[in-house]
Amino acid sequence: MPDEVHRALRVRAALHGRSTEAEVRDILEQAVLSEGRVKLGTLLAEIGREAGGVDLDIQRDKTPTDPMSFE
Repeated sequence: MPDEVHRALRVRAALHGRSTEAEVRDILEQAVLSEGRVKLGTLLAEIGREAGGVDLDIQRDKTPTDPMSFE
């Protein structure tokens, strides 16, 4: 690894308050996991869009709830 890259990693690690090794591990983890990872909510929203969406005629009940009794 070129010295300038190693120096930049050391500076970046210091800014994040961790060792150079920990910084490299974090960089690698972010590079590998970020691109191909699809979160569940995103996946479900996409499935809903492909299915034409859902149009439910539901009104939110805004009446206050009764306090809970612990007796």
